[in-house]
Amino acid sequence: MGRYVIRRLLQMIPVFLGATLLIFLMVNVMGDPIAGLCGERRCDPATAAQLRKEFGLDMPVWQQYVTYMGNVFTGDFGTAFNGQKVTELMGEAFPVTIRLTLVAIVFEIVIGIALGVVTGLRRGRPVDSGVLLLTLVVISVPTFVTGLLLQLLLGYEWGVIDPSVSTDARLDELIVPGLVLASVSLAYVTRLTRTSIAENSRADYVRTAKAKGLPRSRVIRRHLLRNSLIPVVTFIGTDVGALMGGAIVTERIFNIHGVGYQLYQGILRQNTQTVVGFVSVLVIVFLVANLLVDLLYAVLDPRIRYA
Repeated sequence: MGRYVIRRLLQMIPVFLGATLLIFLMVNVMGDPIAGLCGERRCDPATAAQLRKEFGLDMPVWQQYVTYMGNVFTGDFGTAFNGQKVTELMGEAFPVTIRLTLVAIVFEIVIGIALGVVTGLRRGRPVDSGVLLLTLVVISVPTFVTGLLLQLLLGYEWGVIDPSVSTDARLDELIVPGLVLASVSLAYVTRLTRTSIAENSRADYVRTAKAKGLPRSRVIRRHLLRNSLIPVVTFIGTDVGALMGGAIVTERIFNIHGVGYQLYQGILRQNTQTVVGFVSVLVIVFLVANLLVDLLYAVLDPRIRYA
């Protein structure tokens, strides 16, 4: 197991460098960030040259990337165009998005897996058809429509929640935004769990366990559920990074100043340091989540061993 972890950690290095290089190049071809600093009026040549030198934009792109990565490995993610350190922006944004993501993951695990188990054990019955229809509707409706609809009904019409989340972003305020963020993934978890449960319930090891006279609850919990959760864990593990990076729409709707908000502002203002810095951290989150998922396989299925 130790060798496997070390090998995976070494594999993360070129993936991280490649991902950050692609993001760095894409951000640099979006446009001229200096033009955004000067507003509607164009910068005079002297001011533009001074700003380029100050932010290191007068160097070739490859040299900018090498310098940037050298600073990243020392913990310096650069300075935003407003003069604020990117690490300070991260310190403000990531705790908020992490709380929002945790709420969304809890919804996925609790509601998604529970509905998947119920429908998988009752395949073809009315409850199965109803849940499948509901999940199809959730998948078909865009997230911004779901978010705006819940904000309108629960916030403005019924007054159950505040339409906008406060700057503190307390957990109780993040329940509805977390549900909106998790809605599509929750539907996929439900359908994936349902399919896996339905297939494994006809497996030989399940029939053997029943033939031995084991209680139905133990067969489901100890044998059927553990083996059926492997593809579900894979999906949820890869979804962690997607939820954190894809929270732009949800955070904009509910005025949450998290990672999505900062990425939106960075892209809007063509702020290379902010965008690349936040995406670099998201890449690390995604890689670590995938490693943890692979290690969790051995917990769910003792037959899986890593050399």
